[in-house]
Amino acid sequence: MLAVGAVGLLLWAATGLINLLGTNTHGAEVTETSIESKAVPGEHPVSVVVPDGAGEGERGMLVFLHGRSGDDGSYTNDEEFFQALADQGDEAPIVVFPDGGDSSYWHDRASGDWGSFVTDEVIPQMAEEFGADPDRVAVGGISMGGFGALDLAMKNPGMFCAVGGHSPALFLSGGESAPGAFDDAEDFAENDVLATAAADPDAFSSQQVFLDAGRRDPFVPGVTELAGSLEAAGADAIAELDWPGGHDEDYWNAHWDEYLAFYANSLADC
Repeated sequence: MLAVGAVGLLLWAATGLINLLGTNTHGAEVTETSIESKAVPGEHPVSVVVPDGAGEGERGMLVFLHGRSGDDGSYTNDEEFFQALADQGDEAPIVVFPDGGDSSYWHDRASGDWGSFVTDEVIPQMAEEFGADPDRVAVGGISMGGFGALDLAMKNPGMFCAVGGHSPALFLSGGESAPGAFDDAEDFAENDVLATAAADPDAFSSQQVFLDAGRRDPFVPGVTELAGSLEAAGADAIAELDWPGGHDEDYWNAHWDEYLAFYANSLADC
């Protein structure tokens, strides 16, 4: 059994290498590293994309959080991502993809302090290791990661230059949330982005916000509610709710240009 397991691991690693080698990175370098975490005890992989020419001075850094059942490599095989990153030229950020486990929803909870893992470990360690500007950081994500990015920005005012929730998993109530997304009703209430934004006009006032969801996305009601709260509060927010598509890779791959342009411009202005 051990031999079979070792062979399987080697095949998995080889497949990942072949996939990466087959992706046109447009000059960007992809590094697979890891963090020995105290917030979520253990070693966790992190993939870091350094755009072409990033050795010339400190660049802004984008921490991008994957969706449910994803990992740190979920987007490093997407040529649309690398093309969009290259299109930002000298303003292209260093992009950090941490691994948040299968269903952490990127917040501090019983399984580990996943939010603190990002703010206290991923950001400072990756900024130092890859020469990014620790004072110019944006956070974004897709689905579970979109929720996580919004939750982190809400709980850490002033930390981020920009936050993006792309098809964010925003549940209208705890009873509607996906199994495993929250530990219990108290955990949901402590991380209720919609209720906080509705009650506190300043909840998202310290950074630019980008929200989007395809017209067929099941999270459109929650995203629409958040967009309304941000508009009422006068927040610096962009909301794209009329793009075609659903909750899938085709939709997200079609919009890397808009996503990365938003982060690059926000970090340049920060």
